[in-house]
Amino acid sequence: MTQHALSALRWHVDAGADEAVDETPRNRFAVAPRAAAPPSPPAPTQTGRSPVVATETAESVLQTAREAAAACDDLDALRTALAEFDGCALRATAKSLVFGDGNPAAPLMLVGEAPGADEDREGRPFVGVSGQLLDRMLAAIGQDRTGAYITNILPWRPPGNRKPTPAEILLCQPFVERHIELVAPKLLVFVGGTAASTLLDRTEGITRLRGRWLAWREIPVMAIYHPAYLLRQPALKKHAWKDMRAIQQKLES
Repeated sequence: MTQHALSALRWHVDAGADEAVDETPRNRFAVAPRAAAPPSPPAPTQTGRSPVVATETAESVLQTAREAAAACDDLDALRTALAEFDGCALRATAKSLVFGDGNPAAPLMLVGEAPGADEDREGRPFVGVSGQLLDRMLAAIGQDRTGAYITNILPWRPPGNRKPTPAEILLCQPFVERHIELVAPKLLVFVGGTAASTLLDRTEGITRLRGRWLAWREIPVMAIYHPAYLLRQPALKKHAWKDMRAIQQKLES
């Protein structure tokens, strides 16, 4: 060993480097070969679950909703099933379960979109400003809540009165469909575009769906403008009056 190498070795020992890492010399400045990247896991959803798991969970919850709704033989059982159903997150943010109002033995049934703040406080559908307009619309054809039954697709208020999401509608749809089956009205009125497009399974908006007779499982259906929309667009009330007159004539036929 040369004097220079010996001096370098003593320097390392004095610095504390008194052990060899391994017996074979290595060039620490050489670039290591790049290892193959492992397969990427499925991208997480916002809840941290993979899309496959999230999809399976959503299908499971929807199947639970379908089974719970189908098992109900009367409206009391359906109300209880909804109160116990925890698959929809709206249940945790709403104050009340808004089930229905009016006479379930009446020939006329109206289905709206979702409760608002007033409905959430009182636990009844269509009791706010738009509900008052709906009552006047019914009165114009000689009807009131003793001669009609009213409910919504969603029994819980979306926070801030926002529009329901497609997932929320899908989870609640088995219950509202069973609701209609149990009431078995002579005539259905879908109040607003969300109720009409969802229950009729149509892509058209309310301006195309309203004003003509359609059917839900052989029950005649008329789609009408939502009263909240009429309050913002009063010029459309003439069309609403025409639709209500058609409903009156159908009930009397």
